[in-house]
Formats: sequence, C-alpha cells, structure tokens
Amino acid sequence: MAEIEQKRIVICADDFGMNTAIDAGILELAGSGRLNAASCLSLGPSFKASAPALRECPGLQAGLHLNFTESLDQPGLYLPVSALIVRSWLRRLNPGRIKDQIVRQLDGFEDIMGRRPDFVDGHQHVHQFPQIRRELLAELERRYADARPWLRYTRSAALTGLPASLCLKARIIESLGARRFGRMARSRGFSLNRRFLGVYDFQGGEIVYAGLLRQWLSLAREGDAVMCHPASLALAGDGLGAQRLAEFQVLRSDALGAWLAEYRIALA
Repeated sequence: MAEIEQKRIVICADDFGMNTAIDAGILELAGSGRLNAASCLSLGPSFKASAPALRECPGLQAGLHLNFTESLDQPGLYLPVSALIVRSWLRRLNPGRIKDQIVRQLDGFEDIMGRRPDFVDGHQHVHQFPQIRRELLAELERRYADARPWLRYTRSAALTGLPASLCLKARIIESLGARRFGRMARSRGFSLNRRFLGVYDFQGGEIVYAGLLRQWLSLAREGDAVMCHPASLALAGDGLGAQRLAEFQVLRSDALGAWLAEYRIALA
C-alpha cells in the first residue's frame, strides 16, 4: 500500500512586535517547530528589540502584518476596523496616505530585518480592503519584481463540524474582499495560500481552542494557512491576553504534535 503523502501547510502567528509577551511566545513556538511563519507589526513597540531573535529562527518565514487599525503610538492613518471598512468601501480614504503608510511599514520591516518580507497579510485582514489592496499590490510590484512575497488569502476552507457562529465570522471575513483581492493578486503574478483557517471569537480558554485547532487541522489541505495569536503571558491592557496565553499553551502541548501526525501534516 502506498504511503499517504503529507499535507504541507502554514501555521502563522500574528502580531509579532506588538509586545514582548507575544514575541516571546512566538519565538518559543517557532523554536520547537510548532509554527513556520510569523506576521510582524514592523512599527510595533517591541519589534526592533525582538527582531534579531526572529532572524535566527531556522525555517521560519517572517512577513509584514500590514496595519491600519491600531496606532501603537505611531502617527499615521489608523481607524477602528468598522470605520475603515466603511470608508474604504465608499472610496473615502486618501490614496496618498494609504501609500505612505504601506511604504513606511515595508521600509520598517526591511530596515530592521535586513531583507524583504517572505509574505504580506493584514492586521484584521485590512490588506484585502478596497483602496488598500490596490496601493499594496502596486507597491509590492514596484519593490519586488524579481522575488515577490506570497500573500494571505482569506477565502475560507471547508468548515465542517465547526459552530455556525464561527463559520459565519469566517464567511464575513472572506466577504470583505478576499475573492477580489485574490483575482487582483494572481493577475499580477503573486502566489497565495490555498485556503484560510483559524477564525474564531477569541473566547473559551484552552479547552475550546484545543478543540477548534484539532478540527481546523483535520480540515486542512495542501497549501492552506492557519492563523493563530499566541503569547507567553497575559499582559495587562491586552484585551486578548488571556486567550493568547490559552493558544500558546495548546500550541506548545504534546497534543499538537500528535494531531500533526494524525492528519499527516507537515509545516511547509
């Protein structure tokens, strides 16, 4: 009997550079082979200090987590995500300010990491919004004509067995520009992940997250991406802190290794 081939996927931890607890959690998980990608807030308060350790993680992809919704004490075009959705769909954002912010964040990544990002996605998925996606693709084409980063595609994978509320949230994220972004990106020669997993309501602690992660992995197919948001500590002032810690505990557990083997998954 022929051996079943492994499915290669990406497990990507978001928000590197937001704070030291997130950075430490991602670095530990990357070091133990539980992640193969980290998405970076290049203007985040802890990014510069934590980036040298990130550069030393073998086999870890580092990408830009494009940010238009949390200022993190930086000047620029930052709006609550609901307001950003409305203004981008009505085409009320200033294209010059969008471009300046994209340029500044890409410059920050390149200056600190010493290279281009392996991939680009968006904090709260802003990279796929109208106006932003056009300026982003144009700037990436201009900078990286010979070696382009791949881009996060939020078109949902099959969600069999998951709660209806979480399926709805995943479909809403997809509806906020995924298919149009995917068509635009492919027409310009960019690669994308196949489908997207990891959407939930950031509630429930370790038990709930463990159940969701196992189900996502069971549904994953070759080329899919799973997002996560771990941190080694729940810091005061981080509204997601407790759930970030819960994710970290599940991702570092022996159970994850068993699930990867059970579902024939390799981190690509």
